[in-house]
Amino acid sequence: MGVNHIHTGTVAVIGNGPVGQTTALLLARWGVRVVLLDGRAERDPIGSKAICQQRDVLEVWAAIGVGEQIAAEGVTWDTARTFHRGHELFSQQFVDHGQSPFPPFVNVSQARTEELLDAAIARQPLIDVRWGHPVEQIEQDGSEVRLGCATESGPVTVAADYAVLATGSRSSELRRQLGVGFPGRSFDDKFLICDIQADIPGWANERRFYFDPEWNPGRQVLIHPCPDSTFRIDWQVPGDYDLDAEAESGALNDRIRQIIGDTPYRIVWKSVYRFHARLADRMQVGRVLLAGDCAHIVSPFGARGLNSGVGDAENAAWKLAFVLRGWADPALLETYDLERRAAAAENLAVTSATMDFLVPQTDEQHARRLSVLEAAVADPQARAEVDSGRLAEPFWYVDSPLTTPDPQRPFAGRPARGVAPDPVPGVLVPDVPVTVRGQSCARLREIARHGVLLLHGADVDPTAVREAALTATHSPIRIHALRDIDTTGLLTAATKAGANDVWIVRPDAHIAAVVDGSDRPALAAALRRAVGAEVTAGERQVG
Repeated sequence: MGVNHIHTGTVAVIGNGPVGQTTALLLARWGVRVVLLDGRAERDPIGSKAICQQRDVLEVWAAIGVGEQIAAEGVTWDTARTFHRGHELFSQQFVDHGQSPFPPFVNVSQARTEELLDAAIARQPLIDVRWGHPVEQIEQDGSEVRLGCATESGPVTVAADYAVLATGSRSSELRRQLGVGFPGRSFDDKFLICDIQADIPGWANERRFYFDPEWNPGRQVLIHPCPDSTFRIDWQVPGDYDLDAEAESGALNDRIRQIIGDTPYRIVWKSVYRFHARLADRMQVGRVLLAGDCAHIVSPFGARGLNSGVGDAENAAWKLAFVLRGWADPALLETYDLERRAAAAENLAVTSATMDFLVPQTDEQHARRLSVLEAAVADPQARAEVDSGRLAEPFWYVDSPLTTPDPQRPFAGRPARGVAPDPVPGVLVPDVPVTVRGQSCARLREIARHGVLLLHGADVDPTAVREAALTATHSPIRIHALRDIDTTGLLTAATKAGANDVWIVRPDAHIAAVVDGSDRPALAAALRRAVGAEVTAGERQVG
């Protein structure tokens, strides 16, 4: 069996789903060659699956040329309504510090998202797509990763500098070869999904969550609008639920009619699944990074699955690119596990709390759930305890070794539902329209994603900033005076930036530091830290 050596400076991405597709496109955007492997012969048709895409994920997809189209084709919604039996308990709005052109959420089927990403990949000459390449063996040493593939024409070994494993939840054998555990738990109840096409006035632009409706007593129902007058309905059902038997008996039609009445409809797709909550004990093993459901599985209430997987993809891509392009030391890659496993742990904590409320495991949890729901009809304080799923939000890297804390801008902790945290080190910089070279045609996060961005106040010497940057890092740097690009004043107001500030923004648009522009050593140290040059041995260890 020969070894198929890909060009030096190449990453093998295993798994041609949306996380793998996004990773490949982001790497190619940085000028890195990619071989994209998938065991299937071709893309298989799927139903809605991961439908709910969050604003900041649309921003990432915009960087690879598909965000605007996904947003345009998807159903925009900005209200999440929660009901208990016949009463509406509350509706949730979404608060952002910036002025993004993207809505808080859009709903579009995973199948369509994959189609749009495929089209972008087809336009990208740096990506070599290989269907029919199931990876059965992973080996690595200090210089490369070797992937053993069982193709129809015989065994093939693909060698690359690094690999990203984005093979989904059914990756037990590859995780075993890497020595990665996948601890967690599974829930007994199942959930039934039906995508139905129907004309239901008034439901087209909001998410609806029902606790204990009369048509599913003791359990939950979630309804999401999708394009083409399609609605996704999720029912919580008992663990012994049989979809085929219900469909054959006509009970499935009755179940749908209880919600939509006599409205004509057709079923586009249906499925049953059981929820799991699992997190890999490592997301980096040498030259292999784990991303998406391969590394973490959470319940879908809150839409934290694919949205978090895209966060993995962006984090992995810029760090791999910086190392392969010689802009950063390989130690930078060790922060991938630190940052993204912390993000996954946050998602796991949030969604597990939701599942404990939705599917109580003890008599005490059952009693508390009923008490909270009954009180929430009239008590605003009780409404705050109703957990129908905290919707997806980007992770804040406040404890990352790449982040320089600012005592004047401390992180206040997890914000209220639907509210973005204040812009402090570790948090995404607010997105606002900016003026570059006299033209008002850019967004702040758009220019941030071209390298390390430095924004400085009016009293900062730009020459000193440039000199500090050139001595601190080899990575691409953009330097802008706030007064030159923030012609609307929105950014200065959102950040409360001072005249002596220098804001350092990472290539994934997270704020790495805010430092005094007159303190050149502090500026240089924060820049080095932002690209991993100051990661210590102790910081590299993951508990």
